Parts: sequence; structure tokens; C-alpha cells
Amino acid sequence: MANEYERAMMFAIANIERQEAQNVRQPFGVKVDPLLALSDHLFIKTYRLSKVLTRYLIELVTPFMEPPKRTLALSIQNKVLIALQFFGTGSYQLPTGNSRYSAVSQPSVSRSISEVTNALNHPSIFHNWVKFPKNMSELRQLRNEFYMKTGFPGVCGCIDCTHIAIVPPSGILREENDYPEHLYVNRKNYHSINTQLICDMNLKILSVNALFPGSTHDSHIWNNCNVLPILQELNRRKQCFYLLGDSGYALRPWLLTPIQNPTNANEELYNKKQMHTRSLVERCNGLLKMRFRCLLKHRVLHYAPEKATAIINACVVLHNMCITYNEPEPIDNMIDIDFGMYRNNIDQRENDSSNDLDNGRRVRACVVRNFEQNE
Repeated sequence: MANEYERAMMFAIANIERQEAQNVRQPFGVKVDPLLALSDHLFIKTYRLSKVLTRYLIELVTPFMEPPKRTLALSIQNKVLIALQFFGTGSYQLPTGNSRYSAVSQPSVSRSISEVTNALNHPSIFHNWVKFPKNMSELRQLRNEFYMKTGFPGVCGCIDCTHIAIVPPSGILREENDYPEHLYVNRKNYHSINTQLICDMNLKILSVNALFPGSTHDSHIWNNCNVLPILQELNRRKQCFYLLGDSGYALRPWLLTPIQNPTNANEELYNKKQMHTRSLVERCNGLLKMRFRCLLKHRVLHYAPEKATAIINACVVLHNMCITYNEPEPIDNMIDIDFGMYRNNIDQRENDSSNDLDNGRRVRACVVRNFEQNE
């Protein structure tokens, strides 16, 4: 009975959406304002943001975009809506422009996506919405949230990398892109950007690094991340803050990894809790790509690597806005989608005799003992 009721409700909702879509149809060339014509539900389904958040976004990017200089020129609102539709659906530019809510040419769609992407990448916006804590108060609050919700002490973030598919880049090297085409081919044999994400307990992205081609190993990206010196300095000051990562990363006092071949129940418990907490970054990645489908593997960004990087950053900014304003998660039925997050099956260089490795082992052992005492 419950299943029949649910199916009836889903059919009713779909029918209402079809009627809403029909009600806003206009003759070709007559634009419809979706902020006025669409219901809240259908608007979020189309543009991934609520109407309230979309209006805020328009105000936010307006100072960083070119105002219309002609009567028939696209308004900033229209440009933002076109870009949001592209980010959310991952459709090609021509179908996006042919939408009855935009009704513009493909070049206009391209310019709109570029302008909005560049605005969201402006330091005044990007660094305000994507930032790793740099003071002790924020770090302690972050650590306390992880501990209260997961029971894992000392964690201030979870780290992993995900692959964003792109078309094969040109073989001509430019200043913005100094990597040859073959380096973008990842282990699954498609061209991508290997994108590092660090997220908090609420799936908000604290740091994104989308500068490296698909063949680059996760640990190399981490070694070139601007968050690493912050955690190293905290460790030097005897402050206990660290990230959780998988076994593809080297064990360090500021980055704890699973125990290879655990020998007792306490170590197995540590691995279980570490994996459970670290899964947050996988959920974060899944939510990011479900909300902004242009990042999905089967959609493929048809841009040069530097432009693809800017689009990834823009989607991360929008993702954090959605988390901050409690936007509903997308309910699209996505089954067996490759989110581009691969497990690293290499060892974590635990034979390294460096002091950092020894200190990392001591910190991890301390965490294992903490779980033992709390059981």
C-alpha cells in the first residue's frame, strides 16, 4: 500500500511539473522570466538553487560583470540563469540557449557562462566562500564538530581527489596550461582534471585544487596544496589538528591514514571509524556532482583545461552557498554513476624513516588508545 501511495504521489508531482512547464510556454523568441513563472520546486530542479539564493547570487556577481550596454543585450540576471542551467544540467550550449527561459544563440550562452564563471572565480568571491580556517577559534570549532558527530578526535577535515572529465586538450602548450595532452589521461583511460577536495563535517568544501592533470597522483597534489603548510605549522606548535585520508597518502602527524593489516581489535576499530568519518568527502563529492551535473564523467567539460578549472571552482562556490543556505539536495535518480573518485591501491610509504612518519605513527597510536579507553 505504501509503495502504491508513493508511486501515486510521484505521478502527481510529475503531472504538476508538466502542467507548469506547459503553462509558461510562449511563442518562440518571447522570453519568460523563470523567477516569476516557475514554482519553487521546478525552479530548483532546473537551476539547482532556490529563487532566494539565485537573487542573492545575482547581487553578488553584479559588481564583477559587464552591465548591458544595449537595449536588447542580455541582463546580468539572464546571464546568471543561463550559467546555472548549464552548471546544473551539463547540457551542451546550443540546447541551453534554445531553452524557452533563455532563447539566445550559442555564442551568447558561451559568453554568459564565461562571465559568470569568471565572476565566481574573482578573489573577492572565491576566497570568501572557499576557505580553510586560519585562526585557532575556527579550527577548534571545526574539530569540535567532527568529534561531537563522529567521535573521532583531532579531525579538522577529510581529503580525497576526484576526476572531472574534459575533452582532450590541444597539443599546443600555453602559459596557462603547461601540461602535454597525454598527462591528462587518468587510470580509467579518459582525459580529466584530478581535483582535490577537503571538506568539513557539513560537506562544505574548505579547499579545492583543480590545477593538475588526470595522471597526477593524489599525494603530489597534496604536497603542492596551500593547506599543508598550515597543518605543518600547527604540528610544529604542538597543536593537534589533522586531516583524514585514504592509504594513497603518506601517514603524517597532520594526515592520518588507515592502518595496513591491523593486528588487534583496537586497530580494526580505528580503521572502521576512520573510514566512516573519511566517507564524508565521498558524500561531498557525490553531492557536488549530483547538484552540478556538468562535472559528471559522462557529461564531459568541452573546454580547455584552464577554463575547466575555473568552472570547477565556480561550482564549488555554488555548492558551498547551497550548504550554507540549506538548499535541498537533488533527488535525481542516479544509479551506478562513476563519480571519478578512485581508490589508491599503493602503499603509503610507511617504510620511510623520516621523523614525520614516526610522529604520524605516534599520533595514530594515540588515537587508537583513545578509542580503546572510550569503549
